[in-house]
Formats: sequence, C-alpha cells, structure tokens
Amino acid sequence: MQSEDPMYKMLCNYTKALTVALGYRDPMTQLHSERVRYLSEELGQACGLTDDEIVILKIAASFHDIGKIGIPDPVLLKPGSFDEAEWEVMREHPRIGAEIIQAIELTGAKQAAEVIRCHHEHYDGSGYPAGQVGDDISILARIISIADAYDAMAMTRSYHQPKSHGHIMAIIHQETGTKFDPDIVAIFGGLIETSEYRAKG
Repeated sequence: MQSEDPMYKMLCNYTKALTVALGYRDPMTQLHSERVRYLSEELGQACGLTDDEIVILKIAASFHDIGKIGIPDPVLLKPGSFDEAEWEVMREHPRIGAEIIQAIELTGAKQAAEVIRCHHEHYDGSGYPAGQVGDDISILARIISIADAYDAMAMTRSYHQPKSHGHIMAIIHQETGTKFDPDIVAIFGGLIETSEYRAKG
C-alpha cells in the first residue's frame, strides 16, 4: 500500500468523530468499512487508477456506509430481513452519507461524496438512488461495489453466517453484468486469491 496522502489524512482526521459514532451504533459496520477500504485500494491499483483517484477511492470506501448514522436503530440493528418499507429507509444511506462528507468542505470531499452517493448503483441500471448504467457510474463506485459485496458476504452478522470464498465468488460471477462491471470483476478475481482479505474456503 502507498503511504498516506495528506489530503486523505486530513479528511480522515475531520471525520474521525463520525467514524467513532458509527462504531458505537454498529461496530460491525465500522470494521466492514475498514476492510472495504483496503480491498478497494488493492483493486483500484490493479485497475491502474491514478494516485489522485486512489486517494478519492480510499476516502469514499472508508466512509461509504457513514450515512447509516442517519438510519433509525430499529432498521439499522434489525436482526433479520427487511420488509419493503424498511428497505426504503435503508436505501437512504448513500444519500445521507454523501451529504455528510460533502459538508466537510475540504479538498476531495465533494468527489468522495459523489462516489458514496452511487456505490449501490448497479451496472445494468437496477441499483439506487439514480439507476445509473454502466460507465455512467463512477469507476470508483464500481470498484467499491465489488469490495463491499465481497466483504459483506464474508462477514458474520446476526442474520447470516459468513459465506466461503468459493461461494462468494460464485455469487459475484452470477451477478456480473447485472450488479457488477465485468472488466473489474475479472481483475478482482485475480487479486483476491492472494489478498489478506480473502475469505476462507
């Protein structure tokens, strides 16, 4: 990993309190965000992103779920599947997160906020909040989408057991072209095999 960029360090310092707050509300989400940051950085480097793009990627990946601070506890901490009304509430977290990060008004925050806003967009246009399609979705968001999905499936949560690496990759390949960018999945499939964040099995 490259040394920390001053812009990244400054933004992290300004948002440290938010990270602590999210950790108190949902410590699993905080740990998940840290792993998504590292996976996203590995993938971004493998995709040939510039140093400036990597910095924005790291910021957005670190805080992609910060909007969950604004999600009510009965939804955020529910130990089971959401009904449609609860999903509507949860789908607000990218917008909330983007507003939080953009409000920092430091260099890089606006770009990171836009990536956070669209990290749940899907390659085929079926995602949210805007239904963006293909290359209209920021490549940084397309990278975080894969890292986020991989780690989420590898996590132990109250409502599901962790999936094996093989199972996770089978799901990701099944959803390639719908949720995920095929070219980025191809790169991810190679690097995850030797990554320290590879799930077991």
